Amino acid sequence: MRRHTIEPRPDWQRTVEEQGLIYPLTRYPDNSLRPYWDESAYYSFSLPEVEALEEVVEELHAMCLGAAAHIVEKDRFAELGITDPRIVARVAESWHRRAELPSLYGRFDLHYDGTGPAKMLEYNADTPTSLVEAASPQWFWMEERFPGADQWNSLHERLVDAWRRQAHLLPPGSPVHFAHSDADELGEDLMTVAYLRETAQQAGLDTEALSVERIGWDRITGRFVDDRLRFLRACFKLYPWEWLTTDTFGPHVLDTLDNGGGTGSTLWIEPAWKMLLSNKALLAILWELHPGHPNLLPAYLDGPRELATTTGWAAKPLLGREGEGVTLHEPGSVSTPAVRDERLCYQELAPLPDFDGNRVVLGAWTVGDEAAGLGIRESSGPVTDGYARFIPHVIL
Repeated sequence: MRRHTIEPRPDWQRTVEEQGLIYPLTRYPDNSLRPYWDESAYYSFSLPEVEALEEVVEELHAMCLGAAAHIVEKDRFAELGITDPRIVARVAESWHRRAELPSLYGRFDLHYDGTGPAKMLEYNADTPTSLVEAASPQWFWMEERFPGADQWNSLHERLVDAWRRQAHLLPPGSPVHFAHSDADELGEDLMTVAYLRETAQQAGLDTEALSVERIGWDRITGRFVDDRLRFLRACFKLYPWEWLTTDTFGPHVLDTLDNGGGTGSTLWIEPAWKMLLSNKALLAILWELHPGHPNLLPAYLDGPRELATTTGWAAKPLLGREGEGVTLHEPGSVSTPAVRDERLCYQELAPLPDFDGNRVVLGAWTVGDEAAGLGIRESSGPVTDGYARFIPHVIL
């Protein structure tokens, strides 16, 4: 793994926008616009390096599924902050019927610098973004700048194949709705959903676009409907489960949830059991089940324990996104962390690899149960946040 600098292509912004990345710039607090898609640099990997990372990702994914099974079997939902008995019952049912439920993709965030073993930072298997740039513009960039090279990127083909293989699990005679939130001002959620809809169409599925805010509730029939008053039988939503189940219409979601038994009215994708994989409490349960595993960092739910005096720790909200709410603490810190109402996971402090002042995190994608591709984000600070930059990569 190496970082290289390179001259960006002329008119690169127009190029990536035409390829679906309509948010190539990030607005900073000083009101300046700076590249989010940053092709002034790239990372290179060797093929054996990528093959080893693929094995790590698939092993981690299998371990996460095992941890989800453990949470359900041992009824450890409360440790994830899931305390509503109705939600617990629906998530458990979803897990037990998972073979009957369509499930698409996820993204591991990994700590890796090319020397030691990759370490799992977290897993977002419910609403991961940065998919468009990883699957499409990154591939076309490689073909133009490094013809004959390769890339860890089979995302598009695997997504199309995943829809095709799971088509029999979808309600017959009804389109799959693809929903994003109108609150998305940048267009990232919109384009992620539009891209996933395109992969479903290429798999031969009938699809419709819809925003979450335009989903209606028909009180007469007790069904969710779209903006044309058609029953919402299957819906891919880029909208977290913890929001979906606690919004105003959350009780209706639980009442009409199709968990594969055919008794409900709406089949949501991702399925409800994905709540177990996108919760940071998973990190502590994984460490408990696999202590000392080379691809895990020590993590706890009741406090930093020995990390307070050895390595330091990162305090992570169980449902945080884009680095929001993450605080870093050096070992032996004399200051007392502020008391916080939200539940936290305490993970070993693992400073992100530094390449010439750029802190890097690998976003390793899964589709189904298989490793499918890589997206790399860099940040100037110690936490990968909303100001991170996407950097392309090649296999040389």
